[in-house]
Amino acid sequence: MGGGGGGDTFTVDDALLTLGFGKYQYFVLAYAALAWVSEAMEMMLLSFIGPVLKRIWRLSAKEQSLITSVVFIGMLVGAYSWGVIADKYGRRKGFLMTALVTTSAGFMSSFSPNYATLLVLRCVVGIGLGGGPVLCSWLLEFIPPPNRGTWMVVFQAFWTVGAVFEASIAWAVMPTLGWRWLLAFSSIPSFGLLIFYLCTPESPRYLCLNGKIKEAKTILDRIAKVNGTEVPSGTLVSDDDVVASDQDSTPTKRHKQGALTTILKLLSRELIRPTLLLWVVFFGNSFSYYGLVLLTTELNAGRSACAGHKVKAEETEDVNYKDVFITTFAEFPGLIIVALTVDRVGRRLSMAVLFFICCVLIFPLVFQQSEMVTTGLLFGSRICITATFTTLFIYAPEIYPTAVRSTGFGAASSMGRIGGMVCPYVAVALVQGCHETAAIGMFEVIIILSGVCILLIPIETKGRKLSDDVKQKCQPV
Repeated sequence: MGGGGGGDTFTVDDALLTLGFGKYQYFVLAYAALAWVSEAMEMMLLSFIGPVLKRIWRLSAKEQSLITSVVFIGMLVGAYSWGVIADKYGRRKGFLMTALVTTSAGFMSSFSPNYATLLVLRCVVGIGLGGGPVLCSWLLEFIPPPNRGTWMVVFQAFWTVGAVFEASIAWAVMPTLGWRWLLAFSSIPSFGLLIFYLCTPESPRYLCLNGKIKEAKTILDRIAKVNGTEVPSGTLVSDDDVVASDQDSTPTKRHKQGALTTILKLLSRELIRPTLLLWVVFFGNSFSYYGLVLLTTELNAGRSACAGHKVKAEETEDVNYKDVFITTFAEFPGLIIVALTVDRVGRRLSMAVLFFICCVLIFPLVFQQSEMVTTGLLFGSRICITATFTTLFIYAPEIYPTAVRSTGFGAASSMGRIGGMVCPYVAVALVQGCHETAAIGMFEVIIILSGVCILLIPIETKGRKLSDDVKQKCQPV
C-alpha cells in the first residue's frame, strides 16, 4: 500500500486482502451460484428435448440440431452485448437484464405451439444466457487474490450441480409430464435472480475505476462490517492512480468508453495475442464440452441404427437417461482435479495436459465399441473437458484489466458460442448420418488445437492480483 505521491493509499485488492473472504462474499457467491445453476439447467435440457421433439414433431436431424444451435446463436449475441453493457453501465445492470430476458423467454418457451416459435424463444433464452461472463467478472472482483482460484472452483461447481439437477429432473419429468414441464421447471432458478437482485452490490473495483470512489468505499465499509474486519486506513485509489503516482504523472481522467474503444483495447499490442488465442480455446472448449454432452445421447443409438440393429423405438428415438445421468456425474471428479491443480500447477499447463488426455480417451470411439466401453470413455472425457472448461472460466477474466474485463471475457465467450453452435451438426447430424468416425476425428483435431493454443498464451495468472491497467496486467510469464 502507499504510492509515490505521499500519504497512505490502498487499492481495492489491498482492501480485499485485509477484509478477507467472509460472510459478505458468501452472499455474493450464493447469488452468482444461483445464476450458474440456472444457466447449466437451461443448457443441459437441450440434450433431452431434442430427441423427444424429433419424434413428436417429426424433425430431421438438421432441424433437431438447430434447436441447440439457435441457443448458441443467441448466446453469441448476448455474450458480447452484455459484456459491453456491464463495462459501460455497471455489473448489476448487466446481469439484471440477462435475468429478465432468460426468465421470461425460458418460461414462455414451455408454451411453444410449434417448431418455429420454440426456435425463436430458445434463441432469446440464449441471448440472456450470454450474460454468464458478467456474473463471473462480478464475483471475481469481490474475492481476495489468494482465495481466487479456490473460490472460483467452488463457483464453477454449481454448474455441475445444475447439470446433475437437470438430469435428475429430466429423468423424473420427461417420461411422465413431458418436455413442456421440463422447460417450465428449468426456468425457476432464474426467477430467484430477480427476487434477490435488490440485495446485490455493485463491484467496488468497477466503481473505483469509474471515479466513484465514495460509493466504492461505502461497499468496502459494508463488507468490513459484515465480515467483522476493518478497511485499511488511508485513501482508496484505483490501480491506474497507483501506476500514475509511481510514474509521477497525473492520473488519467475517467470517462465511459464506447463499444468500439473497448474492442480496440482488446486488439491493442498488449492484448491482441492472448485475446485471439483465447478465442480459439473458447471455441474448442465449448465445441468439445457440449459436443460430448450431445454424443452421450446420440452415439450408442446412432451406431445401433447404422448397424441395422433392432432396438426398441423408445430407446432409439428418446433419451437414455441413465447414460446421461452417469456421465454428468463425471463433472465432480473434474472439479476435484481443478481444485488440486489450478493454484499449484497453474492455469495454462493444467488445461493443456487435460486437453491432451481427453484426446487419448475419445480416440477409441473412432472404432465400434460396446455401450459400456463407450459410456466409460465418454465419462473420462467429460472429466477432462469439465476441468478445462472450469479452469478456462477462472483464467479468462484474470487476463483482462477491469476496464475491459466483462467485454474481453464476453467476446471470448462469444467465440465459445460459435463452437456450441457448430457442435450439434457434428455430434448429432453426422452421427445420425452414420459418419461417426468423421465426427470423432473432428473432435480430436479441435481438442488438440485448443491444447496447443492455451500453451501459446504468454500469461500465467496464478497468484496474481487483478489489475485496472492493461500493461501491468499483461506482462508475460
